[in-house]
Amino acid sequence: MRWVSCFALPHILGDGEEVEYVSLGAGNTGRRFDLETNYRIAEFKFINWRGGAESIRQNSIFKDFFELAEAETSKRKYLYLLGTDHALKFFNGGRSLKSVLSKNEATRSHFRDLYGETYATVCDFFSDHKDKVVIQDVSRWLPDLMVQNS
Repeated sequence: MRWVSCFALPHILGDGEEVEYVSLGAGNTGRRFDLETNYRIAEFKFINWRGGAESIRQNSIFKDFFELAEAETSKRKYLYLLGTDHALKFFNGGRSLKSVLSKNEATRSHFRDLYGETYATVCDFFSDHKDKVVIQDVSRWLPDLMVQNS
């Protein structure tokens, strides 16, 4: 579903902003982020949260946030989501970082190299790094992707 990110581009790009690359497919494209322009780097996460236990989705969104926050660039950093309520609830919640990082060895290792045991929960990390990444809802531009939970 990453190709859908192209439909959001006209709403995202600013005057004079030029796309350097955009990832159009899932999987490893050899690029670090889904989008890079002359002004920004970005990840797109088009998740329809179900509202229950969503640890895999949470792990994935934390990885994207962490990688954006830690990217060494002067470009602005964006995490584009279909709705922000569930993600922000997760980022501000008490889930253990040990649990979030348990399934991704590369991310866990990178995180531990940078921070050791400094942070115990997602909220602890997010509180210190939330100003590094703009989290933006794109659902108004892509309403057909929104699934109503029953």
